[in-house]
Parts: sequence; C-alpha cells; structure tokens
Amino acid sequence: MTAKTARAAAVALAAAALTAVLGGPASAAPVPQPQTATAENRAAAHEAAAAADTLATLSRFFAREGKVSVAAARPRIEGEVVPVSYLAPEFVAGKAGAPVARLEFLASEAVSSDGQKAALWTAKTGAGWQVVNIATGDDEFRYARLGAAKLPGGTVFREPQIDAWYVTGGERVLPLDEDAVRAVGPSGVSLGAYRARVVKAYGDKLPGSAYAEGGMAGG
Repeated sequence: MTAKTARAAAVALAAAALTAVLGGPASAAPVPQPQTATAENRAAAHEAAAAADTLATLSRFFAREGKVSVAAARPRIEGEVVPVSYLAPEFVAGKAGAPVARLEFLASEAVSSDGQKAALWTAKTGAGWQVVNIATGDDEFRYARLGAAKLPGGTVFREPQIDAWYVTGGERVLPLDEDAVRAVGPSGVSLGAYRARVVKAYGDKLPGSAYAEGGMAGG
C-alpha cells in the first residue's frame, strides 16, 4: 500500500470514527467552508480539535492498526491552526477576479504518544465549529512550512485531482512536491499558464458541463 493510498484509507476510517463526534452518519458531502481564517475562527477550530470527544476519537484512530493501544495513544494537539486551500473551481471556470485557490478548511495537527501524526480538518457547520475529517500524516502542515520558506507571504494550495501542492504569489505558481513538479516543472509557471493547464484538464468537468451532467464527474 502506498503512502497516498494509506492516507486515503485512513481518511475513510476517520470519517466512520467521527460519526460519534459529529452526531450523525459520515458522508461524502462537501466540507462546509470557513469564509476566512480569522483569529476568531482559528481559535474556534483549535477548541474543536482539542475537545475531549475529539481526543477520544483520535485515540481510537491512532490505535486502529495496533501500533499503540487506545489507552496508551494519549493524542495531543500541536502547533497553530493552518488554513488549507484547494484549487478554486471559479478559477478553473475563468470567473473574472477569481483567485487560484479557495479556503476549504482549517487544520490542526494531532500527534500520538508513539509519534503518529494526523490532520484534523475543522469547519463551521450548522452546529458550530466541528472536526469534519481526520487524515493520517502531516501534509497540510509540512507544505505550509515549505510554501512559507519558498515564497514568503504566498498562498499554499492543493490541486486535489492529482494530489499536487503549490505556493502562489504575484503571477507565479511554484511546485512544492513531486506531483506538482510533474505538472508545472521544477521552476513553476506563470499564473496564466497554470490557468490554461487546469482549464484544459478540468474545465469540461465543472458542475453544469456535459461531462458532469452525464454523471461522470463523481470521482
């Protein structure tokens, strides 16, 4: 099993485990989006991540493969809340003034007693700020650090269709991982060139397109 497959599998397991925390069945419904990563929103996201019921779920999550027992997992929340952005559909659609990336959720890093790591995705739902997913690993935090070092003040974002991470600022899009290098080259591309690539790749798959209306864009 590859690291990416393992992460996807862990996300699925976490969605099921979170049923008790969220008070309802896990589903593939879109994650509610925080509008901005304000200090108030970050504080609320951290509070949700550090809640007792979330930590109990994390103990079961870290113990799922037998690497550590539920009682011994002793998960803790480390570091600051990180805003996580994805490639924006509006940018792909060519909407005037649309940014390349859209804030999707806020993430908190969880660490177990044996060093396992996970990202807690938090968002504001109808019931308030909640953890809506758990993903194994530390991608969200690692790429945030890499992006800040590579382009200070830039926006780090993920192109989920190919699991590529980038940082953008001004008129440049720079790669942060191997998938992004394969997509835009080691030196990155202009914002215009990046838009042309994603429009070609995904433009006909946006909601309302013939591809989507035919039920083929479900993934």
